[in-house]
Amino acid sequence: MSDLSINTNPLLALDEGPPAFDRIRPEHVQPAVEQLLKDTTTGLEQIELSLENPAAATWSNTIGSLEALGQRWERIWSPVSHLMGVKNSDALREAHEAVLADVVALGLRMRQSRPIYDALAHIRQDETLWSQLDETQQRIVSKRIQDAELAGIALPASEQERFNKISERLSQLSTEFSNHVLDATRDWELVLDHPDDVEGLPSSLTLLAAQSFNNQDEDQSADPESGPWRFTLDGPSAMPFLQHCRVPHLREKLYRAFVTRASDGELDNSPLINEILELRRERANLLGFDTFAEMSVATKMASVTDVESMFDLLRQASWDAGQADLADLQELARASGQDQPLCHWDLAFWAERLREQRFDLTDEQLRPYFPLERVLDGLFDLAGRLFGITVEPADGQAPTWHEDVRFFRVLAESGEPAAFFYLDPFSRPEDKRGGAWMDECLSRRIVAGQLQLPVAHLVCNGTPPVGDRPSLMTFREVETLFHEFGHGLQHMLTTVDHADASGINGVEWDAVELPSQFMENWCYHRETLMGIARHFETKEPLPETLFENLRRARNYRAGSLMLRQLNFGMLDMYLHHQYDPAGDETVLDAQQRIAASTSPLEPLPENRFLCGFQHIFAGGYAAGYYSYKWAELLSADAFSAFEEVGLDNEEAVATTGRRFRDTVLASGGGRHPMDVFRDFRGREPGTDALLRHTGLA
Repeated sequence: MSDLSINTNPLLALDEGPPAFDRIRPEHVQPAVEQLLKDTTTGLEQIELSLENPAAATWSNTIGSLEALGQRWERIWSPVSHLMGVKNSDALREAHEAVLADVVALGLRMRQSRPIYDALAHIRQDETLWSQLDETQQRIVSKRIQDAELAGIALPASEQERFNKISERLSQLSTEFSNHVLDATRDWELVLDHPDDVEGLPSSLTLLAAQSFNNQDEDQSADPESGPWRFTLDGPSAMPFLQHCRVPHLREKLYRAFVTRASDGELDNSPLINEILELRRERANLLGFDTFAEMSVATKMASVTDVESMFDLLRQASWDAGQADLADLQELARASGQDQPLCHWDLAFWAERLREQRFDLTDEQLRPYFPLERVLDGLFDLAGRLFGITVEPADGQAPTWHEDVRFFRVLAESGEPAAFFYLDPFSRPEDKRGGAWMDECLSRRIVAGQLQLPVAHLVCNGTPPVGDRPSLMTFREVETLFHEFGHGLQHMLTTVDHADASGINGVEWDAVELPSQFMENWCYHRETLMGIARHFETKEPLPETLFENLRRARNYRAGSLMLRQLNFGMLDMYLHHQYDPAGDETVLDAQQRIAASTSPLEPLPENRFLCGFQHIFAGGYAAGYYSYKWAELLSADAFSAFEEVGLDNEEAVATTGRRFRDTVLASGGGRHPMDVFRDFRGREPGTDALLRHTGLA
């Protein structure tokens, strides 16, 4: 076991600044976390002792003391959780698993503390004490009380014991589910060595596939022109392969592997799904809720009825368009000589062919104009115009976990440092989970009387550099970067100094996507996009015709894409609200039935995508996947405020941007999201902007 001293264990070096990611090793985890657990237990007992008389409660000896304890978790446990996503290994998993049960148990112990709960209840009930708190502090106290109640503090001892066992098991299942998906993605490959098999594939993809083969097999060498080529289930490999591979049986092979990930053998997530759903329902029942969905939305903006009404409205608005999209693909496939009916592995291929035909536009035409560095410059310039901030490189000023990771400094309009962030931009299927996300590294808070500036993790899985070529991004990767930066802005530009409500903390989950989806809209703004797009070799700007084609293609297959998201959201809500784990219908039966109502093409019977649905089984979106669409309503309406003043009216856009910064981005969880939206917009949101933006009005 590692030495516990600060000098030898970087997780215990509680200095200012970001964690020492370059020095953290799996062997540091267990001793550091065990020390953390011991210190937290001692600190918690001292807090409880000081609150034996609830009437002695103050903000300082309740929330203030709890936030001080939380700061140590931020320094020790948060880096471990982060590395599980970006530098996963067998040794790290083993270390994580060794302490996970104790971490969950102590978390519940803190949330179920009766002295703390009674003290907070006293503060809320005492008119004098309550009136001394500002709105943010009142929200924090109320949410802590609600959190304790949802953690089972009011349960009888026997039921609370069962509740805690369920919580511990669910934490284990979530980690296991995620690891299975990572392993299944990493273990599958399609190696091709005949030029006919890769005919028609973009050069960027064959370059990546040859490099992937070389990275995997040190005894052989691949050439982009002659192969071999290695394709994987990782996004930058799988998606363009399905879009461009001209050999149907190869598309079928990869597609089937993708939609059956983690559904067989030792990595089969099917039994985990059933157990997760059963335990979630039981936990909700213990708390007096009929379903897990009802428990989930208790902390969100929407009710289950609100969500179901939104699904119905959007499905009606998109169904006919989705049917028309499928008919268009079928017609093109027949006209191009495909005699067989369309299958699911054909959709991406023919959709790309139709987009090329209809809009004279391909990803490969656009990719050379979006080198990562140019995209970052344009994104940061936009943030400056809208919010008055300056983003500048600070590489070398903070340790990183991989050589590709960048570090940046954010300056406020005054020129003073406001925040920092890491950017981990590229796919690494060997140790990094798929998708894209923003996470907290450090929160804005007061530490030892000094303001700690926020630090964010922005993680993407974009196309890496290949050979001498820089990272050339697909347009969807550009949108994803803008999206995650929007999350980062809410974390970094908060003006709340209490960790419980700074940044995204304390924000209702179905509102947290507002800033991220808002930022995506700017990818179609002419000045913004044309300011970014420069050919990586010639430095020529994006041709006007390509921009116009891109703009016209924005709502291409909008009905199909809307239905796809509704499929995910409706299935998530059904499984957590109406599905009976003990009934005759299996989760895969439910998946097929709901897919039939949201997919114009008959669902593939062998599809097992639920086994890879990390958002709801290994992430924070259980009974909350609807949040993407709920927040999209908010973000579309928010962006329409800029449209109303004129997107090319620099002064008006800057004024509106500062208002967005000072409301949506600054308020964190200190105010209810609907109140924050009213602060910005002057009214409650409507659906018109979303349907107009998607072309489904």
